[in-house]
Amino acid sequence: MQTVILPGHSSKNKEWADLTAANLKIDGQIRPIFWDHWIDPEQLFYPKEKATIISKHARGDTMNIIGHSVGTLVASYIISEVSNQINKVILCGIPLYDLSSEEKEDIKKAISSLPKEKLICFQNINDPHATFAEVKSFLPKGINLVQKESSDHNYPYFEDFNNYLTS
Repeated sequence: MQTVILPGHSSKNKEWADLTAANLKIDGQIRPIFWDHWIDPEQLFYPKEKATIISKHARGDTMNIIGHSVGTLVASYIISEVSNQINKVILCGIPLYDLSSEEKEDIKKAISSLPKEKLICFQNINDPHATFAEVKSFLPKGINLVQKESSDHNYPYFEDFNNYLTS
């Protein structure tokens, strides 16, 4: 089993990925992903390409995925590519304001393909990239969406992540 941590686009999300990895108390390999453009600004970021690379590296292993911000889009593409390998998925801070209509539909399609017990979403009540209410109306009915009382795009809910992944 491996747990892949997919951070947001900005380089400040490296800290979130590191902290998430350090605070997980689960068995198996924990793989925080660091985006190439953080080191080399010439590198372009293509979510589908990143998902394909990560899926290939999974080599048939069962996976947990924790996605934050644009990492939720990458997670959706991974789900679409290797849904049979998915154990559990945590999506945090779905950035509706930053996604195209096509990308939003890609997220809906991917999460709808998973059994509901394999997915949980966390959204801060006043996240500046999409409020809890907006994400609630966006998600298909029956998805486990947890409201967090914060007005930022930070998701340090490591105890919640551990509780879900070990349940």
